[in-house]
Amino acid sequence: MRLTEGLRLGSADAPSRVLFGPHETNLGRGRAISDRHVAYYQARAAGGAGVIVTESASVHASDWPYERAPLAAECAPGWAAVAEACRPHGTVVLAGLGHSGAQGSSAFSQQVLWGPSRIPDVVSRELPMEIEQEQIDELVAGFGAAAASAVRAGLHGVELEAGQFSLLRQFLSGLTNQRSDGYGEDRKRLLHEVLTAVRDAVGEGVVGLRLSCDELAPWAGITPEQATEIAQAVSDLIDYLVVVRGSAMAISATRPDLHTEPGFNSDLCHQIRQAVSGPQVVLQGSVVDPGQAQQALDDGVADLVEMTRAQIAEPRLVELVRSGQPGRVRPCVLCNQKCRVRDNRNPIVSCIGEPFSGHEGTEQIGVPSAPREVLVVGGGPAGMEAARVLALAGHAVEIVERGQRLGGSLLLAAKVGGRERLRRLADWLEAEVRRLGVRVTLGTEIGDADLIGRDVMVATGSIPGPRAYQDFGGEVLDVADLLAREALPEGPVVVVDPIGDAVGVGVAELLAEQGRETAIVTQDQVVGTQLALTGDLADANGRLQRAGVRLEKRSLLREVHPGHVVLEDVFTAQRHEVPCAVVVHCGHRLPNPEPAGALRAGDCVAPRTIHEAILEGRRAAHRITALEGAR
Repeated sequence: MRLTEGLRLGSADAPSRVLFGPHETNLGRGRAISDRHVAYYQARAAGGAGVIVTESASVHASDWPYERAPLAAECAPGWAAVAEACRPHGTVVLAGLGHSGAQGSSAFSQQVLWGPSRIPDVVSRELPMEIEQEQIDELVAGFGAAAASAVRAGLHGVELEAGQFSLLRQFLSGLTNQRSDGYGEDRKRLLHEVLTAVRDAVGEGVVGLRLSCDELAPWAGITPEQATEIAQAVSDLIDYLVVVRGSAMAISATRPDLHTEPGFNSDLCHQIRQAVSGPQVVLQGSVVDPGQAQQALDDGVADLVEMTRAQIAEPRLVELVRSGQPGRVRPCVLCNQKCRVRDNRNPIVSCIGEPFSGHEGTEQIGVPSAPREVLVVGGGPAGMEAARVLALAGHAVEIVERGQRLGGSLLLAAKVGGRERLRRLADWLEAEVRRLGVRVTLGTEIGDADLIGRDVMVATGSIPGPRAYQDFGGEVLDVADLLAREALPEGPVVVVDPIGDAVGVGVAELLAEQGRETAIVTQDQVVGTQLALTGDLADANGRLQRAGVRLEKRSLLREVHPGHVVLEDVFTAQRHEVPCAVVVHCGHRLPNPEPAGALRAGDCVAPRTIHEAILEGRRAAHRITALEGAR
């Protein structure tokens, strides 16, 4: 299988054609590469990654895009430690280098942002300074010095960022470069100067370029035709080219969520590869399935495939494929809920299906006890993960589930509009527990008396929660009841979304797709405010409007009557009626209190996300395993 075969990359030999690309992790200590970075990258190297590019480091102190963003001047010891940790596995390790320019932040540096022209960033609306020759010289020197430092630290080379969050892209684009000097007359000039300095610094080392080949703004942005010219102009200076898309005007385009089909950049990548000779070409674009990656290689789309999110979800991806076990690869569902960390919460990179990602070496599992019989009550994500981990530890495990199949709330979540990929995680968990010999009993209720004298973990999920409105005889369904039933009464549907997350938006999309007249009610000024954390906020609002969903913003649901509901404006308290045959309540749910006692995990503790359910299921399993024979 070519995906797992080696590849010559410049002067280095990669053990596979799978690349683990640069991405924000927040694993740093200050602005340095930390021991947590080392453990994180080592796990992917041990799992078979052919190329690892470390988190992009700013090459100049003027760039501080997020609190723990690495600064190249402080990264040498960390780069050396990463190189040493990955060396036994043969992985080609490169330093990611870049400068965010006008797309950075002045919050941490308290300095003016750098840009090619005085054009405010479309997201932050902050106006950068137009850098002059002095700053340009410092930038070029900064890239060269950082590249030299990386090679001295033992890395194989570097990858330069000219993709979405990049000053180099801003110089290449007519959207942001409106200079009248030589850097405006030839927008490729700065990139060429930087690559020349980097090539001089690394010598025979590997040089990669991540290039936005379509800014999705053909009126002034980089087009595929222009990208071809750019790549051809620098082809003798680089060993590989990563084809990406997007700009400041299309932030979700580079890393969309599960609403976008995997492999979305295949046509663009193929076009660039056919037109550019010399460097190896890397396919980027939500490729998370090994079969799709192999097909891209077979079809000549690319020479390597970037599978970053796939390896966050499954660090052992390449080795499992190499050993003939692709079915055991934990699926990435592309939800962006835990692996997208560039926001003001400063979260650590992780994965909803593999919550130890980003926490390698930090979790205390405890000393295994003698194998025992363990009962897991509830076959949702928390219960299945607990059973899987317990079975791996050698315990005899039984799952008892009151429903007719395993999956719990994860199966319901997969029915929400655009979120079908979540079912892959449920299917994987079920396949694993059955492969490991867990006894599965379906359609059975467990009472308190059944728990006496047994090692038990309870993961029985949630029940409908409170509603802050009066029911005057209208029909109201909890979202779980809606997703579990086959049909609704005829007439308009009102979706109540007090949380502002993917559930309410997805339910409204699902109903509109079915041809139902649908309205969504939120107290916020935009629908789905929490989707800003996954990058889907703007896209979601666009989808709702195109689907014809009525957006009742800044509104509270006060009364539910047969045939209509009463909404109240949160600012003016004015009320108005909206036609409604049935209300779908997408608010918070409550823990299921039954059965009582025992070790608990997931929604029966407090209803939250899939990530918390799987994390707590795993931790509960480790607690049981660490017990020393006492019940």
